[in-house]
Amino acid sequence: MTNNPLLHLTRRTFLQDCGVGTGKVALASLLSTSTYAKKSWAEGQGKTLSGQVKPHHQPQVKAVIHLFMAGAPSQLELFTEKPLLKELEGQPLPDSILGDQRYAFIQANAGVLGPQFKFGKYGEGGQEISEALPHLQTIADDICMFRAVHTDQFNHAPGQIFFNTGFGQPGRPSIGSWAMYALGADTQNLPAYVVMNTGGGLSGGAGLYSSGFLPTVNTGVMFRNQGAPILNVDTPKGISNQGQKNTFNVLKSLNEQQYEKLNDPEIQTRISSFEMAARLQVSAPELMDLRQETQETLDLYGCKPEQASFARACLLARRMVQRGVRYINIFNSGWDAHSDVKGNSSSNCTKTDQASAALVKDLKRLGLLDRTLVVWGGEFGRTPMVEQNPTLGRSNGRDHHPQAYTMWMAGGNMKPGFSMGQTDDFGFHPTEDAVHVHDIQATILHQLGLNHEKLTYHHAGRDFRLTDVHGQVISKAMV
Repeated sequence: MTNNPLLHLTRRTFLQDCGVGTGKVALASLLSTSTYAKKSWAEGQGKTLSGQVKPHHQPQVKAVIHLFMAGAPSQLELFTEKPLLKELEGQPLPDSILGDQRYAFIQANAGVLGPQFKFGKYGEGGQEISEALPHLQTIADDICMFRAVHTDQFNHAPGQIFFNTGFGQPGRPSIGSWAMYALGADTQNLPAYVVMNTGGGLSGGAGLYSSGFLPTVNTGVMFRNQGAPILNVDTPKGISNQGQKNTFNVLKSLNEQQYEKLNDPEIQTRISSFEMAARLQVSAPELMDLRQETQETLDLYGCKPEQASFARACLLARRMVQRGVRYINIFNSGWDAHSDVKGNSSSNCTKTDQASAALVKDLKRLGLLDRTLVVWGGEFGRTPMVEQNPTLGRSNGRDHHPQAYTMWMAGGNMKPGFSMGQTDDFGFHPTEDAVHVHDIQATILHQLGLNHEKLTYHHAGRDFRLTDVHGQVISKAMV
């Protein structure tokens, strides 16, 4: 057995001990392509770090911006008017509708709660949209609505993980990681897969953007929404540029030697991480400098340049698309309306509605919407029955509802102004054109030029894919 201590270092330990202030960057800033990547390991193992699968068909888009509303917005307040709920408010659902469904926080015989906002028809297609979303109303002819989405998961953490990875437990690759693994990067100056969080904590945690069993280089990179996007990128005080360069060169040489011995893809990740850290010293400040944007653009988003917000994240996402970032997750937490669903919806719409609509408008006016897919939605919907729990201080809320909810997409070849799917008079069950979360995942990959049935990775004795053995591309919603 060798006594070489380098062979026993973990990746985390090695990066923490490197001594040049870039260890944290190396853990986060992952570059999808590397000039130092060797083909020997990929050819011998039948695996690649990234960028080797290539599109299965002609891509419709080059980038995805996924606006994930964590906590589950209420479709009954925002997208689906159900007058019968108002008529029967306070009365229990018919047994024929409820069946044997049971809930965590409400009784089976809980009375229904009528819609808390007025609805109208907008755009040439007459898209049904709530008064809580005045800005979305203005892009009704640009968005494709899915009004009968359903999922397998009932609780937040499994639901969020399921939507983003295709599986209800942590450990599987996220959609962004699959895309990065298959297609690689369109830029060498920024990570190909970027994540921003504009709300509180995420129930699903880092599992929402993890690379799972794919090479670590495909993990999403968390950017801060204010100040420096990634800490510890700048050259530390007391270290000259030449000194840092010399240190990087020594580390690169050591890593290459270790790779030649071990053929470990994580060493390639380590090399590319340091390369990216160096490039981010130039590219990150330029990306985050919103003074380059016109006042008209800032006003469109409702963005204050130095203030962290969902609006700022959306504007940064547009700037990232312009610079070649392939997949962008923006998580906005806080939609879990177990109490005061009206107040919760109003508050969150105030934070997100203008910027969500502005993002679509901005991409369109810049000629970028045709090659960018914007996705909006949460992990599941909310019940037509009211949640009243004096013990927990809850009233006029709605519980979790996986059977039917609403999402929208814009861009690529998604049908603009199109509405697909219907639910029963209570908004409980789909009655027409139901869409499963796996179908949403398959469609996102399809837009990027990837066949969800062919994009696989061999792990633990079998081939895995994002959608497992499920999912169909929603061709009806495409031009």
